[in-house]
Amino acid sequence: ILIDEVLSPDSSRFWPLDQYSPGKAQPSFDKQFIRDYLSGLDWDKTSPGPELPEEIVEKSAAKYKEAARLLMEK
Repeated sequence: ILIDEVLSPDSSRFWPLDQYSPGKAQPSFDKQFIRDYLSGLDWDKTSPGPELPEEIVEKSAAKYKEAARLLMEK
């Protein structure tokens, strides 16, 4: 029985193998993109969080869709 999420960008890190470079920051398909955006804001980390701009939402959705495509194409 699987009780928790698995293989989702919210619970796992996905890096493109063809771009992997040991010891360096990796391009990824996970929620780190949103974390990085939020860490650049002057936000005291209390609820409610800041509203995300449409471009951040769209780029995040594109990363998740690309991860799904890469995982399911083989």
